[in-house]
Amino acid sequence: MWIYSGLFISAVSSATLLPGSSEVLLSGLAMTENVQLVVLWIVATLGNVLGSCINYWLGINLVRFENAKWFPVSSHQLSQARLHFARYGTYSLLFAWVPVIGDPLTLLAGVFKVPKRLFIPLVLVGKGLRYAVVIVLAVGVEQLF
Repeated sequence: MWIYSGLFISAVSSATLLPGSSEVLLSGLAMTENVQLVVLWIVATLGNVLGSCINYWLGINLVRFENAKWFPVSSHQLSQARLHFARYGTYSLLFAWVPVIGDPLTLLAGVFKVPKRLFIPLVLVGKGLRYAVVIVLAVGVEQLF
C-alpha cells in the first residue's frame, strides 16, 4: 500500500508548479514484481489530475490579485495570454502533461475560468494516456498481456 501512496503523492506534486518527476517512479514501480499495472496507472493518473486541479484552483484565486503591485504578470501580459489561450482553445489542456508548459496551462485554465466539466475530462485523458505510455515503455507491450 505504501508503494501506491508514494506514487500518488509524487504524481500530485509533479502536476503542481513544484518540481517533480512521477514518471521515473512509475517506471521503476512498473518493472517490479507483484504490482498491479492497472492500479499503478489509476493511482498515478488520479494523483496527477488532482495536482492539476490544485493549479486550476490557484489560478481561479490568483486572478483576484491581478491589480496588486506585487502581481507577477502585467495586465498586458495577462491579456496576451488570454488571447493565446482563446486561439489555441480549451483543448490545449490535452497537453497538460507536457513538461514545462503543462503546469502553467492548468493554472491559466483557472485564471480564464475554463468550465470544470471541460477541464477535468481533458486533463484526465491527456495525463491518462501519458501514464499508459510510460508503463508500456517500462514493461514492454508483451508483458502487459
